[in-house]
Amino acid sequence: MSFKEIRFPDSYTYSSDSEHIPLEFYNAVFPLSKTVDLFLGYFNSGAFRVLSESFAEFIYNGGSMRMITNHYYTKLDFENLIAEPELNDYGEVSRLIKDLSKLKEALDKYGQHFFDCLKYLIKENRLQIQPVSFGKQNLSHSKQMLFYDGQDYILTQGSMNFTLAGIVKNSESFQVEVPWNSKVSQVRIQEQRQHFDNVFNKKHSDYTYLKRDDIQKAIDEIGEEKSIRDLLETSIDLGNENYSKKLKEIKQAKREKFEAVIKEIDNEPRFPYEKPYPYQLEAYDKWINNNYKGLFAMATGTGKTLTSLLCCIKEYKKNNKKQNIIVVVPGKELIYQWDEEIKNCNFKKPILWYSENSKLNRDIQRIRVKFHTDFNDLNIVITYDSFKNKRFLNLLKDRFTKFTVIFDECHNMGAPGIKRVLSSLKFNSVIGLSATPLRLWDENNENSFIEDFFNSKPPYTFSYNMEDAINNGFLCKYNYEPFFVTFNNDEWEEYLELTKKIPFSREGEKINTTAALKRQLLKDQSRNKKYALKDIIYKLKNGFNYELNNTLIYCPKGENNDVGERYIFELQDYVKSHFSDLNTATFLGQTKDRNLLLEDFENENIAMLFAIKCLDEGVNIPKTINAIFIASGQNYREYVQRRGRVLRNYESNGFKKEYANIFDVLVLPSVNQYLSNTKTALKLIVSEFKRLYEFMGNATIDVSVKRKIDSELEKYELTEELIRTKSKINE
Repeated sequence: MSFKEIRFPDSYTYSSDSEHIPLEFYNAVFPLSKTVDLFLGYFNSGAFRVLSESFAEFIYNGGSMRMITNHYYTKLDFENLIAEPELNDYGEVSRLIKDLSKLKEALDKYGQHFFDCLKYLIKENRLQIQPVSFGKQNLSHSKQMLFYDGQDYILTQGSMNFTLAGIVKNSESFQVEVPWNSKVSQVRIQEQRQHFDNVFNKKHSDYTYLKRDDIQKAIDEIGEEKSIRDLLETSIDLGNENYSKKLKEIKQAKREKFEAVIKEIDNEPRFPYEKPYPYQLEAYDKWINNNYKGLFAMATGTGKTLTSLLCCIKEYKKNNKKQNIIVVVPGKELIYQWDEEIKNCNFKKPILWYSENSKLNRDIQRIRVKFHTDFNDLNIVITYDSFKNKRFLNLLKDRFTKFTVIFDECHNMGAPGIKRVLSSLKFNSVIGLSATPLRLWDENNENSFIEDFFNSKPPYTFSYNMEDAINNGFLCKYNYEPFFVTFNNDEWEEYLELTKKIPFSREGEKINTTAALKRQLLKDQSRNKKYALKDIIYKLKNGFNYELNNTLIYCPKGENNDVGERYIFELQDYVKSHFSDLNTATFLGQTKDRNLLLEDFENENIAMLFAIKCLDEGVNIPKTINAIFIASGQNYREYVQRRGRVLRNYESNGFKKEYANIFDVLVLPSVNQYLSNTKTALKLIVSEFKRLYEFMGNATIDVSVKRKIDSELEKYELTEELIRTKSKINE
């Protein structure tokens, strides 16, 4: 709606003793205004006894205000705020705010609401006040107001005072100038706009410009921190004075409208905490500036999920209140987590699309029904496997441009199946989330595909690294200690054979991925690692300042070929054979009652949890204090993700997690193996130490641990400087 649709009086005049009272004008014009410029000799808070509803609605609709006012306030205003009989007819601002605590105690609910509204506007950077004095009189009698609805400016001029009596009781009036009435009105509006800008911008020589600090300090200290919902609700409860019948009718209409608005606010998406972190707002701005495409490379634990949902909340408020979101995730665990996060942000409950959803057929029918309407509230969380399925693609067809599509753990987009599907679709609004966006092998230019898809090269649209997260308290500090083991001779021979096969790839591949993965599994399952695990548990059990509970062990996947048992169970049995009193459990992809198991771990009914890859993406165990990396590998993404999960903050029932301990088992060649095949052995040492130095970079390192690392390198007559140099060469 615009100003042109308002039914103004034929005379375009409002008067407090006529059929068309000033309050009628303000109730109609304030809510439609994008900006309001007030040029007032003086005003008092009593005006907001009757203007409060319109003012709050103006705030709700996103309006901004500039105010030029005299540095004197009326005695009436002062008495409305705080009674001091010795005050003369006019008192200075400094007197008004001299005793803020006394002033606040004396405020009635109208005066308090007045300051609350102003504080809200200042917090949102939507209010600017310029106090002035005029000539020798030190009193400006200007009473002009400019309103702008995004298309037209309208102007009020007259004897109207911005006071309670002036608005409601006194026989005062003002005339409205609208540009569609006459050329004269257009000229008057333009002249007043120019005059206001000159005075506000301190370019008018007849005015003395005073500091804004005192007024803004008063507003900040007296006003209470309120949400827009609170301001609207307060507005409904104000203004029960015994005024005229017409005034009561106006206020009742506002009450009914505001009750509907509050109901709408209660159903709107919103950020689940008081306010986002500044870096989350920065990510949103950078996403907008990148044409609604962005890759957020954020350390685990820094709020990637909420940062992406903040973008959706912001866009909801801008774009006709539409909330069409698709979130694509690696697995079922993240399906449930996103479901909770989306509901916490007050979005409509999403449809959960994954193979095990027993209600999926019914949910698909719901989607079909929505597609036959102007759907504005369809949210879907779906796995990568289901996203590339024809059933989903045939249903969505060309509708992806109507959604904001969030790809969580977006390094998965480089896999051949999903990459092929995404290449054939069109998107207008996309967000990629990952702590480590790059894929490991990149044999078919997957990384370039991901970067091009989001129009984002390193350091990406927005980055928030682990060092910043730890320093700023979003992740806890950690101690790091490596434990070194060596290949036995059989393992070393197999390692050499697989290394020879890696350069010989199939057509279209850069490397032999099968050989590379087998070699990595060989490192992860090295037989001597279990002895290092035993040493670490002894240290936790008997060491000073260590706690054995809340220990998480990252285990290798696959079977032990000698006994045909999964390697994770062999490790668990080995630990039980040496620590019979230790309560342990395994966490696998097929584990039932997962939530109960994690709850037992958090409550310390289970001291040690053996887990495989299922903990890399999505499962949160923030109370983890000790992490033992049996399987880390050279996959940068995996070990960074695992570290991030260990460093999540935790506080509950009087316990606060201050730090974590990371124990990393590295497999190296023996000295004889190194001397017999130095080139291959050195590459192995460099790859393992690359992870070690990555972990050391943000960790608290004990002097004895540093000596232990240096001593290990001395066995091979190597130095840290050499290893770091070769790590960069091999990147």
